[in-house]
Amino acid sequence: MKVLIVLTSHDELGDTGKKTGFWLEELAAPYYRFKEAGYEITLASPKGGQPPLDPASNTPDFQTDDTHRFEADADATAALADTVRLDTVSAADYDTVFYPGGHGPLWDLAEDPASIRLIETTLRAGKPLALVCHAPGVLRHATNEDGTPLVNAKLVTGFTNTEEVGVDLVDVVPFLVEDELTKLGGRYSQGEDWSSYVVEDGLLITGQNPQSSAETAEALIAKLAA
Repeated sequence: MKVLIVLTSHDELGDTGKKTGFWLEELAAPYYRFKEAGYEITLASPKGGQPPLDPASNTPDFQTDDTHRFEADADATAALADTVRLDTVSAADYDTVFYPGGHGPLWDLAEDPASIRLIETTLRAGKPLALVCHAPGVLRHATNEDGTPLVNAKLVTGFTNTEEVGVDLVDVVPFLVEDELTKLGGRYSQGEDWSSYVVEDGLLITGQNPQSSAETAEALIAKLAA
């Protein structure tokens, strides 16, 4: 199996002067689930090269066994330093696509034509797609073949409004994931804040927060094995 993991290239947290990017656990946990399943992993980002790491995700409170393992893994860090440009990849070359979150995707991947095209072509080809935490927000402009929002009437989850309140970024982010998915007609649901919660609707798999990263990847692996 070949999996494409799509990371953000955006590193500015609005106009706060602070940095953002991808969330380390949301890459590391799925990376090792896929690796242990024998998948061939490719990392991509809009700009290619080294994507920005959200510095908050590498503080002691958010480090995990998977994040420590990733940082000590020379092959993993080398792949991260040399992601392919997203506009050069084709959904036809992969069996599935996974999007980690972090706040960065709300600015770039949510608006990126290559990302939107990848999402639409992956699902239309009958291949599963998984997104975790803020990454479900990148579905906002994706549509079905009839032009309706891709998430319309689908079971979805993502970073909750109350979790965004908890990190004090409600007034900084360009949109709230929960509100956006609901506005587009998604059948949004959530678990307890900061606990693992994953929902599936056909080929679409979404996870609520960083704590959902491993479970989201495991759901994707199970879907591919079915």
